[in-house]
Amino acid sequence: MTYTGRRSGRTFSTPVAYRRKGDIVTIAVAFPDAKKWWRNFTGDGGPISLQLEATDREGHAVAQRGDKGRVLVTVRLNDTPRS
Repeated sequence: MTYTGRRSGRTFSTPVAYRRKGDIVTIAVAFPDAKKWWRNFTGDGGPISLQLEATDREGHAVAQRGDKGRVLVTVRLNDTPRS
């Protein structure tokens, strides 16, 4: 996963575990209170790049915190893969 920080403007890359169903990718954030990266995708969300099956894919990610504190980041992939 690669994204640009909202406040810093810096580009970050980090490995994540995910589930994919079609053009929707879901990332469950383990120990969300100990991590900050997902906060870049709260509210309206933001752009993200994922490397899926050796192909870079662009998308829009939105983070939501559930009732029990669990955080899920949902990514809707754009139509065209980048090679």
